[in-house]
Amino acid sequence: MSGDTCLTTTLCPAAGPKPKTCSFKGSSLGNKYVRLNVGGSLYYTTVQVLTRHDTMLKAMFSGRMEVLTDKEGWILIDRCGKHFGAILNYLRDDTIALPKHRQEIKELMAEAKYYLIQGLVDMCQAALQDKKDLYEPVCSIPIITSPKEEERLIESSMKPVVKLLYNRSNNKYSYTSNSDDNLLKNIELFDKLSLRFNGRVLFIKDVIGDEICCWSFYGQGRKLAEVCCTSIVYATEKKQTKVEFPEARIYEETLNVLLYETPRVPDNSLLEATSRSRSQASHSEDDEGFELRDRVRRIHVKRYSTYDDRQLGH
Repeated sequence: MSGDTCLTTTLCPAAGPKPKTCSFKGSSLGNKYVRLNVGGSLYYTTVQVLTRHDTMLKAMFSGRMEVLTDKEGWILIDRCGKHFGAILNYLRDDTIALPKHRQEIKELMAEAKYYLIQGLVDMCQAALQDKKDLYEPVCSIPIITSPKEEERLIESSMKPVVKLLYNRSNNKYSYTSNSDDNLLKNIELFDKLSLRFNGRVLFIKDVIGDEICCWSFYGQGRKLAEVCCTSIVYATEKKQTKVEFPEARIYEETLNVLLYETPRVPDNSLLEATSRSRSQASHSEDDEGFELRDRVRRIHVKRYSTYDDRQLGH
């Protein structure tokens, strides 16, 4: 057995004399080996290693503290022996390769705190912080649970806000054949936009509103535009709810809210020109469902339509 060796043997409790307490006078042993039983795991090391740093182990093996020994001379330490090998390696080299998993780093840090090895504690804390930053979510999406919470979020946000309201169950009619697909496309577009403009726009989800699928856009606490994606279709014998996917319009309104980023002051002339062009467009395209009310652009698909699905010749 060469060098400072640790044995992986785990001792089983056995009947026999109780461990005895004594003061360990290891200062005269120098590089002599000592035998350690740490929670059933056996280790060989030297007094020189154990007393290199001002730790609890130095106090134990320099005679300042009493230690327990069994009848065979093994020094007993009532701690888990899983990470004691890492403890010894740190005492030898002042550094170690930390475990990869957060839980094992936390376990090692707990042992380092017990043995009062501050340098190793600092290493573990730094590694845990790095792993926390590494696994930090790219962006977090608040989910609205009450109207007051929504109002508070929008008013306190220093960034423009894009809100998607989706509530598939809020419907008393059946859906058209492609409505489910379009609803999923709206949700997927919301996720893509939230990743693309993370840090510049606050994206929030609403699952308690009255609409089935509706986008809202806010700037500096004020509602700027709304894109409603649902309509009622009057079929031959029944009403149905239709969900649209106006992708280009949603992209356009998302880009428009970037004009309201703070702390950058918006270009008032640009905002005025944008509002004016929108207003003119709304008057010329009323038949397509655009309207301007209270300086909020509300874009709706046709709310009601009729069609005859009977084939020709019948």
